[in-house]
Amino acid sequence: MSTFDRGNEPQRPPLPARLDPRLGTPRTSRSRDGRGGQGPGRGSGQGSGRSGGTRIAITARAVAGLVTVCILAASGWGWYLGRVADASVNRTDAIPTEGNDGIGGGEAMNLLLVGNDSRASATPDQLDDLNTTAHEGVNTDTMILVHVPADGSKASFVSFPRDSYVEIPGYGMDKLNAAYAYGYQNEAGDEATDAERQASGAQLLIRTISSLTGLQIDHYAEVDLLGFFNLSSVVGGVEVNLCEPVQDAYSGVNLPAGVQTIEGEQALAFVRQRHGLPRGDFDRIIRQQVFIGGMIRKLLSDNVLFDLGKQRQLVEAAANSLTVDRSLDLLGLAGQMQAVTAGTVDFQTIPYIGDDEDDQGRYILRLEDEDTLHEFFANLSADPEPQPEPTETAAPETVAPAEVSVAVYNGSGISGLAASAAAALEAQGFVVTSTGNADNHEYTATEIRYAAGDQALAATLAATIPGATTAEAEEPTPGTVDLVLGSNFNGVGQAVTTPEPTETVEGEDARTAADTTCIN
Repeated sequence: MSTFDRGNEPQRPPLPARLDPRLGTPRTSRSRDGRGGQGPGRGSGQGSGRSGGTRIAITARAVAGLVTVCILAASGWGWYLGRVADASVNRTDAIPTEGNDGIGGGEAMNLLLVGNDSRASATPDQLDDLNTTAHEGVNTDTMILVHVPADGSKASFVSFPRDSYVEIPGYGMDKLNAAYAYGYQNEAGDEATDAERQASGAQLLIRTISSLTGLQIDHYAEVDLLGFFNLSSVVGGVEVNLCEPVQDAYSGVNLPAGVQTIEGEQALAFVRQRHGLPRGDFDRIIRQQVFIGGMIRKLLSDNVLFDLGKQRQLVEAAANSLTVDRSLDLLGLAGQMQAVTAGTVDFQTIPYIGDDEDDQGRYILRLEDEDTLHEFFANLSADPEPQPEPTETAAPETVAPAEVSVAVYNGSGISGLAASAAAALEAQGFVVTSTGNADNHEYTATEIRYAAGDQALAATLAATIPGATTAEAEEPTPGTVDLVLGSNFNGVGQAVTTPEPTETVEGEDARTAADTTCIN
């Protein structure tokens, strides 16, 4: 069924108010870019800053908790700590026996990370430190699919906005974050324990995600609010880089511009802020990604990897805040992910079309059609293309320098360079037919141009100027090679200067954990 199909939706029992995460606010005129509409997930962020905003931190804490256990479990001491984590982590029957079909089931892994906004275990003092209040709901407003290929070469994190309008098996079209609540309330039976209700909520959410993505979900991990607060403090803070100073009374954030290390209350406020950001939800998403990336870099640093006491604190904090499925082997996952680096962890968002309203006038996020989504996740899960076997390339044919006529043109902007290069070429035995200035003085690269059939002449000249580019062109006179000197020319017999790589800035749908550019 397409995400646009409403059809004859089945009747669904109402949820009690405390369990109903679907009650967003009416659509407003504010958009991601200030021109109208709403950004992904905006419906979750319109209440008091002390009540709803904490769900924004779930993305960061979920990843931090799981990655903490995985990274530390990859060493010998980590093996022991991994056993501690396995013994103390909470387990749940999250993986359904049916309705979880699609790509998967091999050595690659698809794990669903879910943020639970529960604060049941927090003390009044901790709630005050967190700048929030007690909360009894079962909000799962942050959901991330983590894909790790069989070779462990990278990790992909795909976020699912809470207001994504999807088909929930047995309940029709609704917001994605309603899936867990429906399962929790209706699927386990009237006499079910809270643990059984949580398992039912996780199972319905997995069935929904599996149908939406076309993937089999292999594992499940859920983390709570207090765990994030503890983790960010144990590692000694995470480095972030702000383009401008930020201050917001709702979240409690108060940070200067520039590179800085944040932890505890300010770390939580940083990923919670929703008021005053230029691009609304897009800026919040990027903040989450930046914080996760900073946490991963910190966990991989010497300050953590060689501090045994800190490792124990991290594993204990992570294990106490995590709930995982019965079969998730933390040590096995660590072994699969041990080749992952900050530069090979990328963050994306599920492809979407834009803002809309449902029949009840609630804000929703329209996703791409089912075929597009399945193709997106199939590509994400595709095995890497096999690298072709290296082939031996025959060396280009050359001739004696005396058989090569060269016209030298100065495009470097350095006066007299053509004359000095011509003299050096003649000393090497080449025949210089002319010198002069190039058509402009802004060439950064040295070029060798030749007419059709003169490849051997060009190869002979190129051997004396390593790194110069060669290309067939119409301008050279047949039998004469044109040498255009760029600013990287260092002399005949010397390699040209290698240009500095161009720095690229990751787009909003693709950001790696190694990216440290400033953000809003």
